[in-house]
Amino acid sequence: MFSNYSKRSQSAGFSKPAELSDSDLRVAAINLLSRREYSLHELFQKLEPRSKNEAQVHNLLDKLVEAGYQSDQRFAESFLRSRINRGLGPMRIQRELKDKGINPYLIEQVFAEDIDWFQHAYDSGIKKSNNLDLSDYKQKQKLYRYLAYRGFGMDHIQYAIEQFQESPSS
Repeated sequence: MFSNYSKRSQSAGFSKPAELSDSDLRVAAINLLSRREYSLHELFQKLEPRSKNEAQVHNLLDKLVEAGYQSDQRFAESFLRSRINRGLGPMRIQRELKDKGINPYLIEQVFAEDIDWFQHAYDSGIKKSNNLDLSDYKQKQKLYRYLAYRGFGMDHIQYAIEQFQESPSS
């Protein structure tokens, strides 16, 4: 299955990117960072295939961090804000940050910000709850699964469901 894909991609003109010089690699990295924040791990993954060796990429990334072009702290804060705006909960955001290569200590530090996850779970479930009859067990479980998938803990979900049940039906 994968061999078919690689044959197609090669025949379609997709090939391994050419190795870049130090200055070209730096330009590529800065172009990426000009569009959005990237974690060191993500930048490494994007630049490594285009480099001569891993040491070249590590040296470049060290220089970008020293110059202030790249910051895992800035990336984590930006990522947290964007995921909160999408209605995601703390467990999912933490898992995604770990997948992006962010240090667990830094994740803990970013999450020290005062965020009301209970209210956020309620806000995230409002639209979904309007279409559900929460007196029905199956419908209540549907909302529970929805919020759990979005990364909210059991306490957050329970709070949100209680609030939906207390508020007048739409």
